[in-house]
Amino acid sequence: MPASPLFQPCFSPETLMTSSPSLLPPIRWPAEAIWEAVAPLLPGFTVEVLPEIDSTNSELMRRFKGGPGTPPQREPLLLVAEQQSAGRGRLGRSWQGRRGDSLMFSLGLPLQPADWSGLSLAVGISVAESLEPPAAGQARHAGRPRIGLKWPNDLWLSTPQGERKLAGILVETASWDGLRYVVIGVGVNIRPVALADSAETPLAAVAPGGLQELDSGIDAAEALLRIVPALVQAVQAFEQFGFEPFQVRFGLRDVLSGREVQLSDGSRGTAHGVAENGALRVHTAGGMVEVSSSEVSVRPVAGGTPPC
Repeated sequence: MPASPLFQPCFSPETLMTSSPSLLPPIRWPAEAIWEAVAPLLPGFTVEVLPEIDSTNSELMRRFKGGPGTPPQREPLLLVAEQQSAGRGRLGRSWQGRRGDSLMFSLGLPLQPADWSGLSLAVGISVAESLEPPAAGQARHAGRPRIGLKWPNDLWLSTPQGERKLAGILVETASWDGLRYVVIGVGVNIRPVALADSAETPLAAVAPGGLQELDSGIDAAEALLRIVPALVQAVQAFEQFGFEPFQVRFGLRDVLSGREVQLSDGSRGTAHGVAENGALRVHTAGGMVEVSSSEVSVRPVAGGTPPC
């Protein structure tokens, strides 16, 4: 193995286990396995696990920019936090996770796609397929996967109690001296969340779901190992080809398709999938419009038509 700093010195490189004063069992993070899978794709790639931080996205942005006495860090880096005190979601929403209950990580890397449109959707597709692989030979309209995608950056889990938010994605970019750096933040609920403990008001007053409702044996470490190598490949494919090759895969998990939705500007319409650039297609009273994720937020209307 190269001498580059795969592990940070505050952890044992043999196991990268962390302990907690609450006497919870240590988490055995698969950092070495992830590094071995990703390093050939991303030269200079490192993995770091922290017991607690305000926000993994904020930390990677700080490192990219550097500061007095601190050189900028612009190499590919996976930063995992066992606990976040000020995690952020899209439009400034909070995402706070407790140790073991959630998987919280950010992946930072240089990226130069011709068009950035649809990157968060491509990330969501990769995460969903890693946690619930498509059934072999599944027909397009045969059974709908339990993990669905809500445009533009949420994963929903279908449960007997209804659809519940499972994960969120936050994509941020920064530039310096011609280099464009992207930070992809992912938060996944591992254990179901009680409504009173939710960090944000859940849709339709339903508590967020947890990955263990789909797979009772999975934990944060196993979820991380499933997600990251495939995510790196998906991001690199997006850099080369854009969103268009992901369009059909998004459609297979699109939870808004066929539903009445309300845009944050107050207008309503029926969602009709996504365009080749990742924009949401909504049929409104004025006709079909394409909605950019940078313009509005979207929520399904209560009592709207469920997906076919």
